[in-house]
Amino acid sequence: MYSNLAHTPLIREADYLAAEASSSDKHEYLNGWVYLLHWNPITNMAGASDAHVKVTGNVHYAFKTHLRGKGCGLYASDMRVKVDAKDKAYFYPDVLVTCDPADQSRDTMKQAPVLIVEVLSPSTKDYDKGGKFDVYRLLSSLREYVLIDPTEFLVEIFRLNQHQRWELFSFEGAECLVEFASIGLTVSMLELYEDVIFD
Repeated sequence: MYSNLAHTPLIREADYLAAEASSSDKHEYLNGWVYLLHWNPITNMAGASDAHVKVTGNVHYAFKTHLRGKGCGLYASDMRVKVDAKDKAYFYPDVLVTCDPADQSRDTMKQAPVLIVEVLSPSTKDYDKGGKFDVYRLLSSLREYVLIDPTEFLVEIFRLNQHQRWELFSFEGAECLVEFASIGLTVSMLELYEDVIFD
């Protein structure tokens, strides 16, 4: 468990993977630093909000229906993505899609996602929009990085264009249609936020 590693400022990748295999909580890893996933600063406990879980489930359902029979793998919350470039990282996206045949044979992590979705939470919002996206961009396979705000009708999609530049597409409001171009899917905003009650 990670308590055995608390005295070590930086944790080796092999130690992180060994500890994660027996941990009851999920932790992300970036260049030797380990972070508890979904820490709720209000309750001071690990765990995602009701809205976060519902949005994640709605996205997964919409993607699953669309991708059935298309040869892509779809994962929600429990599958790690490994970034093996200048930054060594392991993240647990809320939803990811990979269409790479090599990823189908990787059991505990994926390395070639085409689309990654992060549902924002108060403790991770700034990091998801900044530092984490900087690392995700090192994945040569990635075509869309999606940020969904569970507190309002707002979906932001960073999309890699034909000039290899990232463009931001913002979708706002209950009547909006949200386009996930990398998998050829358009979904209504209300479908993504089904059963979500805003505070």
